[in-house]
Amino acid sequence: MAALPAFKDDDFLYEKIAHRFRTQLQQGLLKPGDKLPSVRALSSEQGISLSTAYKAYVELENMGIIEARPKSGYYVKFSPHKFSTPPAVKPMVKHVAVASVTDMIAMVYQNIPEEGVMRLSRSAPPPNLIPLAKLNRSMMEAIRKSSDGNSNYDSLQGNQALRKQIAKQAFNWGGSISADDVVTTQGCMEALVFCLRAVTQPGDTVAIESPTYFGIFNVMLSLGLKVLEIPVSPEDGLDIAYLERAMETVDLKACLFVTNFSNPVGSCMPIENKRRLVQLLTQKQIPLIEDDIYGEIHFGKTRPHTCKSFDTEGWVMLCSSVSKSLAPGYRVGWCIPGRFKEQVLNAKMVHTISSATPTQAAIALFFEAGRYDLHMRNLRRALYTQCLRYMQGIAEHFPEGTKVSRPQGGYVLWVELDKSINAFELYKLAIQQNISIAPGQIFSTDARFSNFIRISFGLPYDSAIDESFRVLGVLINDLTHKTIQF
Repeated sequence: MAALPAFKDDDFLYEKIAHRFRTQLQQGLLKPGDKLPSVRALSSEQGISLSTAYKAYVELENMGIIEARPKSGYYVKFSPHKFSTPPAVKPMVKHVAVASVTDMIAMVYQNIPEEGVMRLSRSAPPPNLIPLAKLNRSMMEAIRKSSDGNSNYDSLQGNQALRKQIAKQAFNWGGSISADDVVTTQGCMEALVFCLRAVTQPGDTVAIESPTYFGIFNVMLSLGLKVLEIPVSPEDGLDIAYLERAMETVDLKACLFVTNFSNPVGSCMPIENKRRLVQLLTQKQIPLIEDDIYGEIHFGKTRPHTCKSFDTEGWVMLCSSVSKSLAPGYRVGWCIPGRFKEQVLNAKMVHTISSATPTQAAIALFFEAGRYDLHMRNLRRALYTQCLRYMQGIAEHFPEGTKVSRPQGGYVLWVELDKSINAFELYKLAIQQNISIAPGQIFSTDARFSNFIRISFGLPYDSAIDESFRVLGVLINDLTHKTIQF
């Protein structure tokens, strides 16, 4: 079971009190329906002010963990302990598959832009969590400071100021790099493509996670690559032992893994597993393309390390962007390609020549002014609260026996339903009610996760989302108890 984020001495006192209640909930010492001490009693017992005691309860109430009952007091409303059993890890197929893009994926995502659709399938920051005014100021400042208004091409490697800021940020994930180690791109997906082009040829086999983000299949298909799927646990991430056995019989040319808060299961590899993975691949001289797009969105007090932080010989190629953490539309991404830097630059020369100048300069200033760090503190806090509220909504409205992942960061919950459920049929019924979910079939090449769905908790939890969960619960019950011909 994932541990709750630890607190530091400089945290607000009310947050420390709230944290202690959450710890008791996780340990099962407090259960739904239990009454908590009154505000006055909590103040007296803990030697804190009434105001601090009240703020602690408001914090827990905002997370959906407790509720205030008129003239009665505060009660436990929800405990994440309910989901102590994580979703299952599906058995793997025994062959290498050619990645394919199905009509199912196109159908699921063609409805997302439509007005009136509840987008529970979209893992990106909503407008209310994007600091638009500060971003606009950074853009105007970047244009004003530039002699040409950022209207010309930048260097092939990318904006120097941005690369310097990315190198400084690397300290947070245990890296020690310079601006010269960074190549900027148009988002993280382009970084992944450049890295794959640098180390593979059509027909090569690349190891990927299973389940994994469906966009990876599109990339593999476009590059003519085969994939070998490696199972992922919602708790510990990649099954390294499975990978090691597979390497004995399959000629792998590269690996592409999301080691921090993977999509869709939300797992974060333990630090020792990351070190072991880097040692294994370095020994075999197999490049690791590490997608770290969710690494900054952690719910703990410290950012998790990357595999790149253990890379001493340049075999790890780290890719990331600000698309999930700050501004999806700016398309500012980067890679740190290690020993494959020249090959990546050649791929960029052929593909785009230069990344967008204005947005790179604006993001560089946003970093430099310290605005990014402040924004990320607010974003992490909001997403952690929303994660708990969404789990509560699932607990209240979905059938008994539903299993839900307990991510330590990111945007998504991986939900296992009864084995009788066909997730794609559930999607089709839900979209008729203007609710968009991501069926588990689209996260593997063989539709293996047919009774799983992915729900994103980026949108603030409100009455409309609660109603969407109620409707989904009704639909799931209908599919479970009726004989439906698919």
